[in-house]
Amino acid sequence: PEAIDALRDGLREEAAGRAANMVKTHATWDNGSTLHAIGAVFEGWGVVGTKTWAHTAGGAMPLLILIDAQDGAVLAIVEAFALGQMRTGGISGLGADVMARADARRMAIVGAGKQSLAQVAAVAAVRPLDRVTVWSSTAANREALAARIEETLRIEAIATATLDEALDGADVVTLATRARTPFLTRDALPRGVHINAVGAITPERAEFEPALLERAGVLAADSVPQVRKLSREFIEALGDDEGAWARLQPLSALVAAGTTRPADADLTVFKAMGMGISDLSLGIAVLKRA
Repeated sequence: PEAIDALRDGLREEAAGRAANMVKTHATWDNGSTLHAIGAVFEGWGVVGTKTWAHTAGGAMPLLILIDAQDGAVLAIVEAFALGQMRTGGISGLGADVMARADARRMAIVGAGKQSLAQVAAVAAVRPLDRVTVWSSTAANREALAARIEETLRIEAIATATLDEALDGADVVTLATRARTPFLTRDALPRGVHINAVGAITPERAEFEPALLERAGVLAADSVPQVRKLSREFIEALGDDEGAWARLQPLSALVAAGTTRPADADLTVFKAMGMGISDLSLGIAVLKRA
């Protein structure tokens, strides 16, 4: 909950024009390893900074550097793996708070990697979940995540044998995978569902069919420029149509406006790419706490 509050504060700074992102840059090597760099300027708070990390088969250790905007002094270097989980989960929780139905009670988490538990915890922080279904292509992973959800969050969790079973009855669906081929089809979900799509953050990855966006009553992203640059799903769906791209709103605008889900929305989709404003929002809060 505190991470979500910090993110909400940071997005309000962005909406007011007092914070700006450094759009992500990345490079790839060795069959899928990626090097990333993002950053942000919080002019209103007097702090700037960057986060960099290499995602490899052997692991990752992101570093967040906070810098005084007035004299360039380093304020902190944060070993930011746990912070990144709170940021990535928290922004999905905030997206769900703004875009999911108020009566949402059931969640499906697709993917059982290192981000998954935080993704469930963040949605549970904004909606009183009474059931979570878990699907991963690896049975042992989905069963282990279901057990951790029950042990840690005290929410009934069911590891399902198929994706369709996991999606059945879900009000919020979070996609947190490293899939390279879309697995969520246009018509896989009934009306009323909110989707958090957080896994495909580089062009070689995709989790849902681009045609699914045709059903979305609200489209939002943490960083619209990064979606336009790096999201294959959105690039293939919206192409060069600026009118279509105008449908994609920054989450900061929805937060600042106090937006809630339209009653007639079919699906809503929040695309999280990871952005410097999110990392600095949490990093600054952590620094103040320290």
